[in-house]
This record gives sequence, C-alpha cells and structure tokens, in this order.
Amino acid sequence: MMVDAKEACQGQQLEFSEKQESDPIEDLGTVSSFNGRTSFAESMGSSSVSGTHPGHKFIHPMAIVHPGAIINEGVVIGPFCTVGPEAKLGRGCKLYPNSHVCGNTEMGEGCVLLTGAIVGADIPGQTMLGCYNSIGHHAVVGVKCQDMKYKEGDECFLFIGSNNDIREHASVHRSSKSSDSTVIGDNNLIMGSCHVAHDCKLGNNNILANGTLLGGHVVVQDFVHTGGAVAVHQFCHMDSFSFIAGGSMVDRDVPMYMMVAGDRAELRGLNLEGMRRRGFSELEVKSIRRAYQKLFMNTDADAGGLEDRLFELDSNDELAKVPAVKLMLRSVRSCFEENRRGICKFRHWTSV
Repeated sequence: MMVDAKEACQGQQLEFSEKQESDPIEDLGTVSSFNGRTSFAESMGSSSVSGTHPGHKFIHPMAIVHPGAIINEGVVIGPFCTVGPEAKLGRGCKLYPNSHVCGNTEMGEGCVLLTGAIVGADIPGQTMLGCYNSIGHHAVVGVKCQDMKYKEGDECFLFIGSNNDIREHASVHRSSKSSDSTVIGDNNLIMGSCHVAHDCKLGNNNILANGTLLGGHVVVQDFVHTGGAVAVHQFCHMDSFSFIAGGSMVDRDVPMYMMVAGDRAELRGLNLEGMRRRGFSELEVKSIRRAYQKLFMNTDADAGGLEDRLFELDSNDELAKVPAVKLMLRSVRSCFEENRRGICKFRHWTSV
C-alpha cells in the first residue's frame, strides 16, 4: 500500500530540473532586495511574490546564497539564511530567517522552511523533497545518520514526497549506506521532537505524535497513528491502519488494523475508531472483529496454535471472501517471515 516516494519526487522535479540551466541565481535582474518600501514580513506573506510577478525573487541582503544554487521564480529567502552551491529551490519556496539548505538538496514547489530549520547536509548523497512540504522551527531533515556502520564518504539518501508537515525540533536522517534510502511518502504529520532514523520507510497519511522515536529500518505503512512518547525498535513493521498507544515501547511487528499498548507493547484489540474514520463499511468492521476474535481470543481448547487458526480462517467461506480480512491475515503471516521481528505479544483472554 506504500508508494515509491523516490519516483514521486523525481516526477515532481522533472519540470523544475529542465529549467536549471536557464535560471541560475546569477540572473539578478529578477531578484529584489530588502528596501524601505517592502519589509521582509510583507514579502513572506505577499501573494505578489509568486503571483503578480512570475519572475520575481526576494533574497534578503543578509542571506548567503551561493552563485551556483538554482533558485526558481517566486522564491523568498529571509535574513541569515544560507543556500549551498548544489541546492535547487522550486517555485514559490519560502525560507524564513536563519533557515538553511545544504548539500545536494532539491525542494519542489511551495516548500516552507521555518526559522532555524536545516535541510540537507554537506556530505555525499542527496536529499529530495516533493512539493508543499513544511519543515518546522529548528527541525533537521536530511542530515547524516547516527548509525555506527556509516562510513565517511559513502553516499546516503532521503526522499520525501509532498504535503508533509514536519514540526519543530523533529529529526529525519538520511540512509546509512548508498544501497538504501530513507523514504517518506505523502500527507504525513510528524509532530514536534519526533525522530525518523536512517533507512526508515514511511507510507502516506501517517500521524506520529510528539516524541515518537523510530529506530533504523522501521517500516510504517499507511494511516498509522502513534500516541506521544512512543519508541519503536529498529527493523519493526507497523502495518496500515494500526494504532500505537502513547508511551508504548514497540519491539515486535504490529499487524494491520491492530491497536497495541504497553512496555513491551501487546495487542489490545482493533483500531475500530480509526477504521470508521477511514470509511470502512459495517460489514468490513464486523468481519475484521470476528477474524480477530478467532485468532487472538479463541477459548476453544482444540483451536490449536496461531498457524492453525490462520488456516481455519482461510477456509472460512464467509470471512475469506472479505478483502479486508484477507489483507489482515496476510499482514499477520508476514510478521513471521525471514528477517522480521515477529508479532507483538497478545493476551489470552478467557472470554470474548
């Protein structure tokens, strides 16, 4: 269910990349400087910057922009900002005071860097953002990973899709090696002080609440919601529509639709409210609940182990015909594949 954010970013940057040769920063005829008539605050909020004057750029005289940087039309760069020689800023990007774009970094149309934000790093590799991403105050995105296996000089990568909101003091790291990449899809909300470590893969429409910490190589599919102060062990998977309660320490995989809580996190039921909000039908919700009960709340002494119950559900004429149930069973089975962490522990209730 996850998209390839790298391909999405590259597609969004295609039109922009074609303009690089013809629109370098040396074209100062289209750049306006700070003056008594136009304040920086007015320029940041003025629609005329990217609307009325399509070739207009505003670069504050106290900003440091390398001549080799590619600055597209409608870009606004505030005071004390720095833009490196390999940076490429798409149409209408806004850099608030003291924000920085470093290294080989591409930003699509309409991206915003708030005060103190840092995107990219002066190391081999690349950081690529799609369109309309917001990087919060003092967030760091695309910096070097904290993996001891990283070797100086190796290329490392971060690919982010579009319409993501990465809030204040969050950190998103590049991959630990050139053969992999950190990937974030579209429409994700990553709240304050979250951490997305090297080689993580995030899909679309996820919400990571304040202080969520993802270890290296964690996979988060789509529509996953975490509470505050959640920590996820490296290499864990959190499948679509799952919910991680606040304060949970997750050291095993979380299957689709499940809700987990605790230290260490255990299955506590289904994310019923999340499914309803996402438009699941009454039949789908009832079928998923029945399948969950048969898997994890079965009081029949002859029900056998988890594999036996999965086989029984596959043979159930009524439940096996529901696509949402089939996806859930596939998700549970995948937790036991090679190089996976196994499923979160589940309590053995005495009744349903």
